[in-house]
Amino acid sequence: MAYDLKIRGATIVDGTGEPSFSGDVAISGGTIAAVGDAPDAAHRTIDADGALLTPGFIDPHTHYDGQAMWDDELVQSARHGITTAILGNCGVGFAPVAPGRQDDLVTLMAGVEDIPGTVLNAGLDWDWESFGDYLDRLDQRRWSIDIGAQVTHDPIRMYVMGERALSREIATEDDIARMRQLVSAALGAGAFGFSTGRNDAHRMADGRDTPASIASARELTAIAQCLRDHDYRVLQITSDFDQAQGPDAFDAEFALVEQMAEASGRPISLNLLQREGGGDQWRRVVERSEAASARGMDIRFQVAARGVGVLMGLTSSFHPFVAHPSFQAIAGLPLAELVRTMRDPHFRGRLLAEAPAAYAGKGNAAPAFFDQLLGDIDRYAARIFPDRGVPDFEAGPDQSLQADARRRDVRSVEAVYDALLDHEGQALLYLPIFNYGGGNLDVVREMLAHPQSMMGLGDAGAHVNVITDYSYPTFALSFWPYRRKAGPHLAVERVVRLMTGAPAAHFGLNDRGVIAPGRRADINLIDPDSLQLTRPRIAHDLPVGGQRLLQDSRGYLATLVKGTVIAERDELTGSRPGRLLRAG
Repeated sequence: MAYDLKIRGATIVDGTGEPSFSGDVAISGGTIAAVGDAPDAAHRTIDADGALLTPGFIDPHTHYDGQAMWDDELVQSARHGITTAILGNCGVGFAPVAPGRQDDLVTLMAGVEDIPGTVLNAGLDWDWESFGDYLDRLDQRRWSIDIGAQVTHDPIRMYVMGERALSREIATEDDIARMRQLVSAALGAGAFGFSTGRNDAHRMADGRDTPASIASARELTAIAQCLRDHDYRVLQITSDFDQAQGPDAFDAEFALVEQMAEASGRPISLNLLQREGGGDQWRRVVERSEAASARGMDIRFQVAARGVGVLMGLTSSFHPFVAHPSFQAIAGLPLAELVRTMRDPHFRGRLLAEAPAAYAGKGNAAPAFFDQLLGDIDRYAARIFPDRGVPDFEAGPDQSLQADARRRDVRSVEAVYDALLDHEGQALLYLPIFNYGGGNLDVVREMLAHPQSMMGLGDAGAHVNVITDYSYPTFALSFWPYRRKAGPHLAVERVVRLMTGAPAAHFGLNDRGVIAPGRRADINLIDPDSLQLTRPRIAHDLPVGGQRLLQDSRGYLATLVKGTVIAERDELTGSRPGRLLRAG
């Protein structure tokens, strides 16, 4: 018998966390046919020469809810070894949708996930009403990778309650009963689970709170009970655990997580982050989760691979002077003219003497932290880093713009202003907001080492003009086992498991996530010596010419989805083997 494809002489990191080993992997009919020893001939053979062979990466946290309707490449994932992506996170999505209420969901997603409303309006045909209809519409499409979806709380609430959901009303028993029906129907149609958002920083594009953020314990636990009526499903919760309301609110908020876990009898994943300003609240989340797990609950963490922050620039949607009156007066100028004006000494002096206008919530969904940054740039310059090409995600304080200001004997705000004009105004300054309280990634390593963790929070499809966090697989695999300079590493076997076996087990994707006979041939072949990120770049390839930040990779020799090569030597092949996955 001849295999379809044989990869010979690879270093196999199989996704289980066990030590890597050398051997061959053979593929037939989209399935792994042999591992270690594959003696038969093959129609095509790839000599790995010791390169890493891993399962395809599984991204548990994307926001492709709209993009999957118009984009079949999904390059943010396909260029970084991701072969399966889960959308429908943080409680926001596009189904169900009541006739005539599409704009409400656009305002929701444009706010929470910073996807331009013009892009969504142009890219979505709204040829659905129920969540099942939405899945059927997705099922007509083909992509480079597989996708699966969770049903999201905000659209459910808005469909049932209409304007009352947008007016912060508490759901009635009739409302809750109807929500349960819709969630159960969505799970029956193939949703992988249910997600809800309770983050104080999330806002609709017009500044209003998201509807689900004020949901009662009764509403949440009643919906969670729906999962018991279906085969394996999951819950996803994003919450800042009422940080803005003080430390006493933490226990009540975490108790709600435990109530949902008990009501559903299913695994829950929580976003685990060290919040802005540092602190140890994330340790309290871990401690309570460990205690809950000891009582039989299944609580897992979605952990970022690095600091979570923004790329700020004149070409992105946010920068430190965006709310200054002098900048607002010229914001519409072409970039070259904008840079010329900002380099004028008189303009520079006038702007730097100004106080910024209030920004957060003024027709946008910016978190309150942005107003703190805009009002005290000198303070935050200690963790704003200039554009030196590919961002250094563990740059020390001596590389910050505050340090640069001291060397130049100028104010920090001046150094930030000047750095913004580098590269003819195309500079992107890096500001880590979460996971960087100590000026390094030590807390991230501690989170990733926890047995309840998986890697995620890449937000592919969201925040399109300020982040490239979706590139985390390339960063994680190049940085943590091999190139970290400031502290302890993580074993390559651990890093790969966090992106393969761990999320596969969480979502019940038992056909993938591990290199073993009978599993799906979702595979990466990677040269660890050349694996790296490239410099972020601006692309105008969204509907109606919408702009987004893209970051590519180097070092992927091949990426396979169900045995089909979708990328080879860092270039996409144009193959579209990806399909919609339905749970159950």
